[in-house]
Amino acid sequence: MSDVLDVVVIGGGLVGGLTALLLAQGGVQATVLDAAPILDEQKVLSVANPRVLALSQATIHLLKTVNVWENLARQMPYSGMQVWNKNGYGEINFGQSSQNTPSAEHTLGSMVEPSVLNLAIQQKMLQQLQDYRTQVKVIRVEQGVGVWHIHLADGTALKTKLVIGADGANSFVREQAFIDLDILDYKQAGLTCAIRTAQPHQHVARQIFLETGPLAFLPMASLKPEQDGYWQSIVWTLPDDYAEQYAALDDTAFTALLTRESHHMLGEVLEATPRAQFPLKARAAQQYVKAGLALIGDAAHVIHPLAGQGVNIGCLDAAILCDALLHDKKRGVWAHEQTLLRYEHHRKGQNDAMMHSMSAIGWMETTQLFPVVWARNFGLKQVEQHAALKDAFMSQANGLQVLKDTCYAV
Repeated sequence: MSDVLDVVVIGGGLVGGLTALLLAQGGVQATVLDAAPILDEQKVLSVANPRVLALSQATIHLLKTVNVWENLARQMPYSGMQVWNKNGYGEINFGQSSQNTPSAEHTLGSMVEPSVLNLAIQQKMLQQLQDYRTQVKVIRVEQGVGVWHIHLADGTALKTKLVIGADGANSFVREQAFIDLDILDYKQAGLTCAIRTAQPHQHVARQIFLETGPLAFLPMASLKPEQDGYWQSIVWTLPDDYAEQYAALDDTAFTALLTRESHHMLGEVLEATPRAQFPLKARAAQQYVKAGLALIGDAAHVIHPLAGQGVNIGCLDAAILCDALLHDKKRGVWAHEQTLLRYEHHRKGQNDAMMHSMSAIGWMETTQLFPVVWARNFGLKQVEQHAALKDAFMSQANGLQVLKDTCYAV
């Protein structure tokens, strides 16, 4: 069994990379198979990505734990959140606005471009991992007796005691493991781009619920120092036909539409980058584990982007799985089936509940049925007026409670 690897992580993005780095910190060297090439630092940093990831306090804590956070070239902390209805009276405000970069104790989270984060993760893996492979194509994953066999396009064959599938929503690992997927098609698309507004964002993430769906303005870092504080990434949830129509508008028409639909919340939208759209579908793997195999991140679940929690619950998957594996290692066992089942039990229920909650909120915020409109406005008012309810929402959003019984507790 000397040629059998302890663990192979398939997928070298944020969640897969974080998993490998957490394991390395605990004394376990994973082999990482990444489909992406070595990133060109200059090329990545010279272009602003129109999308950002809203990283929670728990995710930031985990990135600090593996010494990735301090190597991020740019990020934009936010100290406040504002959520309201266009045709209602409910509004919730969390935290506070800030003219200057908020201090750590006042930061609710941070907005980071995926490309910038992937660069920092990859650079750290190149430093810390003994077997990190890029531009790898996996063509077959099959279960053997006590091991998994992984076949690569270049003819290489690997054997491992544990496969961790971190290869995204269209996971090849999940498919090869014959794990079924439940899919909820929202018949919606997310329209995204970067915009520059007349008024500064003041480190506040804003979301307005329109009849067509939520429109989010998310603060982002600017490539031009003189425009810092005026750029945001938008995520606009729309019915498929609206998304096609809006994506086809010229920049002048689109910025005028966005200014009007956002109720001038930051004045006029002055500039917009080319727009992209992506279909919105919730996905839930029917199981997260098999003997010697575990799914994490988007390979296990994809939720509505309504609250920006998708990437954060994926990072929590990584933390819970690594904590369980490293705890077993201290006891002289590795990737025991009961350990993997505990990971699934811990995470699947929470993630499924989050997915269904986001689906329900999305429906409540787009329906015009009077009882539902009244209930949502009443609910928003109650949360805004009661500090305990606000604290409960923030505790859920920051993710720190999930880490409290692990070796990564704050």
